Amino acid sequence: MDSGLYVVATPIGNLGDISRRALEVLAAADLVAAEDTRTTRNLLAKFNIDNQVLAYHDHSDARAGRRILDCVTGGGVVALVSDAGTPLISDPGYRLVRDAQEAGLVVFPVPGPCAAVAALSASGLPTDRFLFEGFLPGKATARQGRLAELAQRPETLVFYEAPHRVLECLADMVEAFGAEREALLARELTKAFETLRRAPLADLQTFVAADSNQQRGEIVLVVAGQRDRVETIDADSARLLRRLAQELPPKRAAAVVADLTGLRKKQLYDFLLQQD
Repeated sequence: MDSGLYVVATPIGNLGDISRRALEVLAAADLVAAEDTRTTRNLLAKFNIDNQVLAYHDHSDARAGRRILDCVTGGGVVALVSDAGTPLISDPGYRLVRDAQEAGLVVFPVPGPCAAVAALSASGLPTDRFLFEGFLPGKATARQGRLAELAQRPETLVFYEAPHRVLECLADMVEAFGAEREALLARELTKAFETLRRAPLADLQTFVAADSNQQRGEIVLVVAGQRDRVETIDADSARLLRRLAQELPPKRAAAVVADLTGLRKKQLYDFLLQQD
């Protein structure tokens, strides 16, 4: 196996989701760098892999990172794993990857499970554009402020949430996004008590409040983006738009009028196309 730092995705629940390549890398590695050594040793034991495991997380000192880079520099193989899923997705590790690349070392992604992508794929919500937010702030004021900033985003929004905060988070989402905004609760993905429920946010809030089991385990919330606002193009703006379109390409004319009026450029552009 080629020397390098291998970023290895591991199961988020169902062990059957681990890839053959991930097992090959974990077995061949000279060193496994793990967010939690106990969790990783348990995973390795289930596949009869006996390998050296080193703790590497946000609180690791520089010596841990140096040991990893020295191993790769010496021609070795290091597998970087998180507790579950794909490393660096709401997990520590990007600094190690960056340091390895800046040292001229090769970094290999070994793709696999990711809770955010799994939830999104089964959400029934638009997936052409999405925004991964990870964990929202734990304090209510900061969380509410961040949700208010996201309220008008058109992309589908993906959040991780701690079980003890999920009710508070849903209540804040209802306040920020509106009771009728569609969302998905994805809980304990790929595990025995998996929950996938898509409904308006207010209904999800009621559902979770009524069932304490829904307040346990690992949770992903997928929220629909803000739909396009319906705006009226007033007569003066329409007249200006048509006149500019006689001198400029439609996209440029729409951009100029959008700057002057505050109307959306796409709406103005679509209006021009309908005039043909």
